[in-house]
Amino acid sequence: MNTSSEEIDLDRRHLVGTAAVTAAAAKLGMFAAVAGLCSSIAPGHAQAPSEQQRNADIGFFEIDKDITLRRMVAHNPRPKGIVLFLHGFPETVYAWKELSLALADDYEVHAFDWPGYGLSSRPTVDKFSYAPRDYAHVLDQYIGKVGIDRSELTIYATDIGALPALLLALEKPDIARTIIVGDFAPFNRPRYMYESLQTLKAGGPSADQARADLNKNREDILENAFRRGLPKEAQFEVSREFKDDMSRGWNQGAMTTADAFSHYYSHFTRDQDYFESQLPRLKTPVKVVWGQQDLYIKKEMGLEFAERINAELTLLPGIGHYPHLQVPKHAIDEVRASFR
Repeated sequence: MNTSSEEIDLDRRHLVGTAAVTAAAAKLGMFAAVAGLCSSIAPGHAQAPSEQQRNADIGFFEIDKDITLRRMVAHNPRPKGIVLFLHGFPETVYAWKELSLALADDYEVHAFDWPGYGLSSRPTVDKFSYAPRDYAHVLDQYIGKVGIDRSELTIYATDIGALPALLLALEKPDIARTIIVGDFAPFNRPRYMYESLQTLKAGGPSADQARADLNKNREDILENAFRRGLPKEAQFEVSREFKDDMSRGWNQGAMTTADAFSHYYSHFTRDQDYFESQLPRLKTPVKVVWGQQDLYIKKEMGLEFAERINAELTLLPGIGHYPHLQVPKHAIDEVRASFR
């Protein structure tokens, strides 16, 4: 298994300006390339068990002249398999820190910031559209350039990360041994989506206003998005480290995280329709996991998707849109089960 990488200096990154990125990276301690061992999840609904202390290396990986990804890798000298986590909105790699450290006892674990998120590149839309299809290409390039053994790979993808993984699987059925997905919108079913997401999909002036509202409400999103729609007894907190990372990464150059999210949605319907039309070609094993109380993408979307592809579905009672944050132990267990 080839796990070599192309670590590069910050001054070679094609991002939003060397000064801005260098300052942000310095604040985050990127030059040390080692994440601390603080948990990414504060006390909340449930917690993963304490694990042997390990480190997660954080650095940068060049995909092409326009895209450089910030990534997190938790190494194991004799891994039983490889895990790749793909985040959603408004997350960064720090969404996966606790899970990565817990799984590193047995596996090599990767995660990266999508373009437009965290400290990854934000090329202009004439160079990169931020569509699910473009994200699928980034994912393919990452797996190939890192040299990940696809026969030993489980991909765990949520929210905006799920459709790119599945689009890639249409073209490369052997891209992973298993793909675990959940709480996303594989099909064009606006009735199953949160109102503001419907508006983003619709396009036009209303979508422009929805995008402006996302940017205006940044602080509310970062503070409340993860627990919105949950009853008080089920609400949970994410760590200050994670919140600070999302906040620092929101504004980088001329494009915000909300802008990237909106660009994704402007192409969403096209890529959903394509995926649904090609569904019989999906041969990669898929497991579906869904928070039963998901406010943003209703469980009915997951029920239809699982039935259409004849996949196993786990509905999580009392859990919202972010199961990996609310009940990290369940995500850990799902990953481990995928290697049995």
